[in-house]
Amino acid sequence: MPAEEMWSSFFNVELALDQLMGVGQLIGDLTEFGCGYGTFTLPTAHRVEGFIHAMDIDLSMVNCVQAKARSSAIGNICAVQRDFVASGSGRPDLSQAHVMVYNLLHLENPVDLLKESHRILKPDGKLSVIHWRRDIPTPRGPNLAIRPSPNQCRDWMIEAGFKEVTSVDLRASCPYHFGLVASP
Repeated sequence: MPAEEMWSSFFNVELALDQLMGVGQLIGDLTEFGCGYGTFTLPTAHRVEGFIHAMDIDLSMVNCVQAKARSSAIGNICAVQRDFVASGSGRPDLSQAHVMVYNLLHLENPVDLLKESHRILKPDGKLSVIHWRRDIPTPRGPNLAIRPSPNQCRDWMIEAGFKEVTSVDLRASCPYHFGLVASP
């Protein structure tokens, strides 16, 4: 991860959340795979009438999110260290109203993570995906050779069982990223 200040400069988080989740309150629990600094976690907490299960393999990122939640008196974030790629989310079947998978689908078996997302989503839930674009130069991100295209991500989402995969134009909110939203 780059320094937090640099990382945060890549996103207009509130606008991106409006684009990916819609405006208004989300009723139910949400899972975020790879919470990092909490760039999306903390703003999402204000939009959710339920808990955010924020996971990261890096304990320092989890500690960062926990400290920010405490200092902001946000009580609906449950940040935990978890290797969700190897062990899954630990969330019950059909339990989540929304799942966030941001900047992760360059991992080795992306369909497995998407299948786990599908498993835990409620029938009327939504998956939102953000990933680094590979068609333009970006100041950070994984090597271009391993960055998936929007079409690859769409194909993986369909393979994992998702339907109604919709592209979201994030150029105004996240100029170095593309977005997708899907239903189980």
